[in-house]
Amino acid sequence: MQYVYIAIIGLHVMAGVFWAGTTITLARDPEIKAERFIEPQMGSAGVVFVTGALLWYFFHGAYFGSMEMVLALGILAAFAAAGVLSVVVRKTSRQLAGADAATERALRAKMAGGERIAAWLLVLTVLCMATARMI
Repeated sequence: MQYVYIAIIGLHVMAGVFWAGTTITLARDPEIKAERFIEPQMGSAGVVFVTGALLWYFFHGAYFGSMEMVLALGILAAFAAAGVLSVVVRKTSRQLAGADAATERALRAKMAGGERIAAWLLVLTVLCMATARMI
């Protein structure tokens, strides 16, 4: 059974690193084509949520102490980040087709703003995961 835990933790960490890493990178520069990354970002978010739910089931169960409260805050921040990416970036990226140069620039700035909000939420998520055991 220990191999199952290792595999799930590995998937959780790798998907989370990809999701947070691309989000933070895309937040820094609106000229990077965020529309090329939104689907892989949302896919990795899905993997993070599924593996995170499994890890919660395996290691926390029905117990809800101070560690779980901190982790729950991180989970809420991750869900909010996924929502921002879906609503702001995915929706805006669909409007890029056929847009003129000025509109495209404005849309890319809007997508970078959404990535920025999601990046801060994911930083909060990582901080919660890193410090939950210390609480």
